[in-house]
Amino acid sequence: MQFDLSSVENATLVFMGTLMFGAILAVFVLTAGLIALLLLGAGKLGWTLASTVLVAVVHGINTGWDKLVHHASTVDVAGDFQPQASPSTGTYPRVILRDS
Repeated sequence: MQFDLSSVENATLVFMGTLMFGAILAVFVLTAGLIALLLLGAGKLGWTLASTVLVAVVHGINTGWDKLVHHASTVDVAGDFQPQASPSTGTYPRVILRDS
């Protein structure tokens, strides 16, 4: 049995076409929304990873600096350096004044 569209009224064809067009638009909008959410999630993940790594690096630098300062405060370096005679230029020792 063959389906003949000529027996269907114009209003019914317009209604079915409108429903099909609406379904196509709905699928397009839902797909675009899903893609936008995926891109937003990927951006958030990238930002979270980058900020976590940056915070870890800064924390590591601070920890290393604290250890270095603590170690430097416990070392006695008084005997390591001997006072040296230096030419004086008034209030600023070891500064060579040129053309003055």
